[in-house]
Amino acid sequence: MEQSLYNAYVSILHQELVPAMGCTEPIAVAYAAALAARELGERATRVRVCVSSNIIKNVKSVIVPNTGGLHGLEAAAAAGIIAGDPDKKLLVISQVTEEQKKAIAAYLQEVEFSVEESDSGELFDIRIELSSAVHTSVCRIAGNHTNVVLTGVDGTVTYEKQVLCANEEHQQELEVLQVDKIVEFADTVDLADVRSTLERQIQCNMAISREGLENNYGARIGQVLLKARGDDPVTRAKAYAAAASDARMGGCEKPVVINSGSGNQGITASVPVIVYAEHLGASQEQLLRALVVSNLITLHLKCGIGPLSAYCGAISAGCGAAAGITYLYGGKFREIAHTVVNALAINSGVICDGAKASCAAKIASAVEAGLLGMEMFRQGSQFYGGDGIVSKGVENTIRNVAQLASQGMRKTDSEIIKIMLQ
Repeated sequence: MEQSLYNAYVSILHQELVPAMGCTEPIAVAYAAALAARELGERATRVRVCVSSNIIKNVKSVIVPNTGGLHGLEAAAAAGIIAGDPDKKLLVISQVTEEQKKAIAAYLQEVEFSVEESDSGELFDIRIELSSAVHTSVCRIAGNHTNVVLTGVDGTVTYEKQVLCANEEHQQELEVLQVDKIVEFADTVDLADVRSTLERQIQCNMAISREGLENNYGARIGQVLLKARGDDPVTRAKAYAAAASDARMGGCEKPVVINSGSGNQGITASVPVIVYAEHLGASQEQLLRALVVSNLITLHLKCGIGPLSAYCGAISAGCGAAAGITYLYGGKFREIAHTVVNALAINSGVICDGAKASCAAKIASAVEAGLLGMEMFRQGSQFYGGDGIVSKGVENTIRNVAQLASQGMRKTDSEIIKIMLQ
């Protein structure tokens, strides 16, 4: 494999597969608030939260971890102000004491909060403005969860960069991904270059899966699946992934290694592959190479869709997981390409209506679609170019889905948000 491309794939895995606590949108709000609080240097008495509609959608119903069960934009901002360590980025509120939890709840009652929708036109936009009796500060994050584009205090800009340039640069980094090259990379990568990243994903994401299976979070989708459907590998793959989301959406304080900026996508791209590796008796090396496939294909599918849309990101990750499982079975480019196309044909169009308990059920559905797509090709069945959004060639079908999600579903996204805010 060409060395520059090899290096790019290694870099993508290191940059994208990072740990985060809780749903990443409220955590990004907490991160912005913690940065603004650092700029202010004293306790704010007024907090203004201005965010894009997709942030409102994804923060509205999910519990913010380490807050004692609070949810919403105000809670996320308050947690960042009172207990946030901005140097930890998406782990910004991972170290919160019991006293600080009480202080967060009290702060919400004592301080004036205002929340409004951004008119910037950015799909991902968070702006936190803090005021005390004497000073003001601001922090803006746009484009993705940790992309700080502005900080300032008392009208003086302390840091600034262009939003568009940052987004374009990130997009270009991911555009080197192709399914055939991903498989080649998985076959040949020196595991020393990616081992620590992937083993952290295994450790974190399976730990929160066990948490969801052992305790009562959300709608207990993982537990329901195991009780209702038995203990075969297909059910375990769906249930273990769903249970991790049950816990994460329910405010569990364990971190998740994310994919495409999403904990649920990080869970979906990894946990089913880990479950199948155990079922098949795969070696650690086989598992790590299969996780390379699942993670990179998930990132490839999500790249053209964008960070936030009306298209459920778990669908992309379910396809990625099925690709990784196909690799565990000995599949190469041909088998993986057909698995991805079949899976996309089955489940594309599942809507994203924000982060909440039902995400776990959508994850189970995404894993089911991926595994069905794999099983279809193993039994000599497939969807062909011209069947709906399917085109001849896996890359063409991936582009079709990206167009559907990023362009075709914009009106759908607006209607979802309108319904949620009513």
